[in-house]
Amino acid sequence: MFGRRRPLIGLLTVVVAAGLLAGCTSATPGAPTGVRVETRGPVGPVPAGLDRFYGQPVGWGDCAAYEAPSGATPGTYTGKHMECARVTVPLDYANPNGRTITLALIRRPASQPDRRIGSLLVNPGGPGASGLQAAASLVDRVSGNELGQRFDVVGFDPRGVGASDPDVRCLTDPEHDAERLLDETDASPAGVTRTETDHRDYAQKCAQRTGADMLSHVGTKDVAKDLDVLRSALGDQKLTYLGYSYGTRIGSSYAEQFPNNVRALLLDGAVDPTQNPVDAETAQAAGFQQAFNQFAAWCAPRQDCALGHDPAAATQAFRDLTIPLIRHPMPAGDGRVLSYSDATTAAIQALYTQSLWESLNTGLNELRRGSGRGMMALADVYYERDTSGHYSTTTDAFNAVHCVDDTRITDEAQQRLAQQRYQTAAPFLNSGNPPSPALDYCAYWPVPPTDTPHQPSVAGLPPVLVVSTTRDPATPYQAGVNLANALHGGLLTFEGTQHTVFLQGNGCVDAAGVRYLVDLRLPPPGTRCAR
Repeated sequence: MFGRRRPLIGLLTVVVAAGLLAGCTSATPGAPTGVRVETRGPVGPVPAGLDRFYGQPVGWGDCAAYEAPSGATPGTYTGKHMECARVTVPLDYANPNGRTITLALIRRPASQPDRRIGSLLVNPGGPGASGLQAAASLVDRVSGNELGQRFDVVGFDPRGVGASDPDVRCLTDPEHDAERLLDETDASPAGVTRTETDHRDYAQKCAQRTGADMLSHVGTKDVAKDLDVLRSALGDQKLTYLGYSYGTRIGSSYAEQFPNNVRALLLDGAVDPTQNPVDAETAQAAGFQQAFNQFAAWCAPRQDCALGHDPAAATQAFRDLTIPLIRHPMPAGDGRVLSYSDATTAAIQALYTQSLWESLNTGLNELRRGSGRGMMALADVYYERDTSGHYSTTTDAFNAVHCVDDTRITDEAQQRLAQQRYQTAAPFLNSGNPPSPALDYCAYWPVPPTDTPHQPSVAGLPPVLVVSTTRDPATPYQAGVNLANALHGGLLTFEGTQHTVFLQGNGCVDAAGVRYLVDLRLPPPGTRCAR
């Protein structure tokens, strides 16, 4: 989250049966071959001037053309009874007769249509991660339970993301590769100038390649408005929504703007809507240090532990391995070299989930032997770079949303203090250089922010459920407590070290979440689940 880091999600990530539809289904004349057009809306309240969006027909068809734009490998969406569509929304809701954009959707229809409750809309976080990929990854997890039986599971790529059109793109693939080699730890006057020049150049390229008008309207407030259009176009009187990580911010923004349109919100891995970016980044840094300490304790008894057998010495051991990369990047195969930034990014990626700890230890051992291959592979996962060298738009979309959603630091003294707090909270990520006062790219962003952290006003909101993990490295536990309080909702606590947990195999959490989404029944206050 700090600098160009982002709160990655902790997930993975048909013929409709007769009687499923609540509206009209037809093979509309003029529609592309194989596309079924449904008209289910408008349903529920329609804001003035938006009738054509809320009541638009939706054409469902094959998903093959949606895979590459959303960052999925070929075949990801096939064989799972999934279908895809596009929905049109205004770029600027204050000017509904102006420019429009389209959102990409994927759907796995309810397997028991006679018991269908409605749509379950899913967002995996980021911001910038693909909801199409997230929904596809959840299909196998929900196919045997009531969510898959009674809900259409619907993923959407938010505006500017993945297969939605247009997408946010700032850098070319070679430029992304070059960006990862830059040394942003240099706090000397020359180093600060280089970093700020790069950040200014990045912001300018975003404006040139995406357009300032699009950048002005990629924030969470507009995404929440899009969500209400989707609710109506899909034929749902009330919204049922599952949001992970940053997706919880979309949920809380929707709750504030449309509290009376909510049926159920399950928010896992919460972002605190009241927290300023510096406090949030500092808390996240502390969360990653806590996860690193857990990794060190797991690793220490192993004969092959790359950081040695004393967990208390692991932070220094990690720094001893990675800090030399600032001056001497290490060969990583295919003509690439592992930078200090990539090495620390690789560790962050692995700390999101214990399933990657083995890979992290292997990568660190390779680093000891003079190879950066394993760590580079982890960093590539974080940045969503495939084996052909192509990057998804996730990083660029994250930066664009971050810059319009949050307050900005435009004073170098404040930036130095923020960096100092980050280094103190996460000593394993301390490069050994003084905190840099170099301003973040948001200081040079070409459009103003459209939101600030605040306490949401949610009068009329029905009970929502927040799931928070005690040792979540990316969205610390207290953020979930704070969000539950802000939304006057229920809190489900998971004892563990990972980022997000619902539908990831924990029977206690999954049972409570399914009961809430199906029956609107919150778990008893104080409920805690463990591994």
